[in-house]
Amino acid sequence: MSEVSFPLAIPSADNHLMTLHQEGPLFILHLHHKDNRFTTEFCRGILYALQVVEDIFNDSEDPVDMALVTTGEGKIYSNGLDLMHAVSYIPFMETYLLMLRRLLTFCIPTVAALNGHAFAGGCLLALAHDYRVMRDDRGYMCMNEIDLPANLPPGMAGLLRYKMTPDTFRNCVLQGHRFPAKQALDEKLVDVICPGTEVLPKAKELALKWAPKAKSGIIYRQLKEEMYADVVRLLSIPYNRLAPKM
Repeated sequence: MSEVSFPLAIPSADNHLMTLHQEGPLFILHLHHKDNRFTTEFCRGILYALQVVEDIFNDSEDPVDMALVTTGEGKIYSNGLDLMHAVSYIPFMETYLLMLRRLLTFCIPTVAALNGHAFAGGCLLALAHDYRVMRDDRGYMCMNEIDLPANLPPGMAGLLRYKMTPDTFRNCVLQGHRFPAKQALDEKLVDVICPGTEVLPKAKELALKWAPKAKSGIIYRQLKEEMYADVVRLLSIPYNRLAPKM
């Protein structure tokens, strides 16, 4: 692997959509492009960041503590897909679904620091992490496809179904319910809630707690691949087979 210097501007210093930092055993991916809507370029940026972290993990000679934290900026974690881009460029969905699949089965513990709204595709990004910390004073988790209206590809629905109870899944999908922090905690969508200024520190604290599990090496990923086998299969369905039905 070529040498990487941190902080790393992704995809480049001239087109700076996100920044990857390293703090000891932690990697922090800071998403800071407007309201962090997903385009092909944005998804590829996250995939590149994941590859950088995975390469460092794999290049370690001895078992190491390691974890990844993602966060947004201001009042928004991510507002989901850039719908104009998604509609106009069909291959985009393949990249987005790949990103969810890679994060869901990532080789080290992952924590989403929800600094604000996590809507639609942003909600799915959060749920693809192992753990979630959410601010308690503002922001919602929400899937608003019913109000667009838009269908849910099998992989997206599968991820929601796995991460939610049946009642929560129904309310999320059929009502477009907006889950504030306290309700998200009660319904086990998140693991910790706290004031906005504490979200990233709490997420780092949680990441440090579980970072030693990365010492299991390939086992951590293999366990997640088995846990999420059905979701991975659904996320792997080529979107071009689904597009005429959506």
